[in-house]
Amino acid sequence: MINKKIIILSLLMYSSFITAAESKSVWNATSLTPEVMKKIQSSQLEYKKCVIKEMQKPDYKKIESRKATGKIIKQCEPVLGKMRTVYIEVKVPEIIADRHLKKMRIQTTRKLLQELMFREASKKAGK
Repeated sequence: MINKKIIILSLLMYSSFITAAESKSVWNATSLTPEVMKKIQSSQLEYKKCVIKEMQKPDYKKIESRKATGKIIKQCEPVLGKMRTVYIEVKVPEIIADRHLKKMRIQTTRKLLQELMFREASKKAGK
């Protein structure tokens, strides 16, 4: 009987620790102020500008589209890092910030690759 009480008590304590740990990673999206939202949006714009600027360099026109995409994304990675800093400064949990940045990186990579492949195909069709 005493062993059952100890086990139940320890399970309750363990579950309360897990709940406390989970509450730290929960984030309410409405807690961002309009100023912070503008900072995040301007950081996103800077990242997209970087990708476009890099994409237009003539060196990437000579390279196969997949390799060019990888190099362009790597060149703009520091700009994406600045966006992460904005998230961390406003105390967005790192997991959520990293997930959003990963999503943005993947979407941008897909669009960039699609654009470069289209450019490459139109060049071949024009010859």
